[in-house]
Amino acid sequence: MAASDYEPLWQAQLASVQAELLALASLTPGERVLDVACGTGLVTFDSAGAVGASGRVTGVDLSGAMVEASQQRASARGLSNVSFERMDAEALGLPDAKFDVALCALGLMYMPDPVKAVREMRRVLRPGGRIVLAVWGERSNCGWSALFPIVDAEVSSEVCPLFFRLGQEGALAHLCVQAGLEATVQRRITTTLMYACADDACNAAFVGGPVALAWSRFDDVTRARVRASYLKAIDLWRDGQGYRMPGEFVIVSAAAP
Repeated sequence: MAASDYEPLWQAQLASVQAELLALASLTPGERVLDVACGTGLVTFDSAGAVGASGRVTGVDLSGAMVEASQQRASARGLSNVSFERMDAEALGLPDAKFDVALCALGLMYMPDPVKAVREMRRVLRPGGRIVLAVWGERSNCGWSALFPIVDAEVSSEVCPLFFRLGQEGALAHLCVQAGLEATVQRRITTTLMYACADDACNAAFVGGPVALAWSRFDDVTRARVRASYLKAIDLWRDGQGYRMPGEFVIVSAAAP
């Protein structure tokens, strides 16, 4: 996913789930927070505001471009209580029991071994620390999910084929239990993804979405074919020149014993 494209294409669409995740996290001044798969820092910066100058937020992401973009934004804002590092969520280069809270907003679906990633988050939490995780919901409740078979028909998208697995009923809470956590709250949130035109809908799906790498490798003929197939698939949600597409998220908060 291109760092420069992510926020313009997805910030508004993800605002509701990110706000709910932070509400469940109940961050307080002075806390130490880890934001895993932080992207361009949307959740990281809001967390930094919640914990204040006496707190500390560390954002980590596998993408060097995302980390660089976040560092630049932090510098531009003059923030002293936030830092960013390039890091694999399944092998966090961080000491045990360092954080009060660990967050991961829509990152677990990309990880080859999400249980391992959550175990790593559990490891770096102090006893009694909190984890809040958010993933996309059921495939059938996410209108944009048609892009996966369309892209996979052309070339391997290099995205986990089980992208929506954790959105199934009880799956995310069960993952927390597998990782040694005590699941406390589970919420399923429905939303509407709104796009002003076909170009916006396609750019969100292909340029700034989970199949961006595959899309970047397509020639113009393939892109035209894939784009036409996707627009046909989402025509059900066309509203005038734009689109009102259903979406769903699952959020779970858990505690380290």
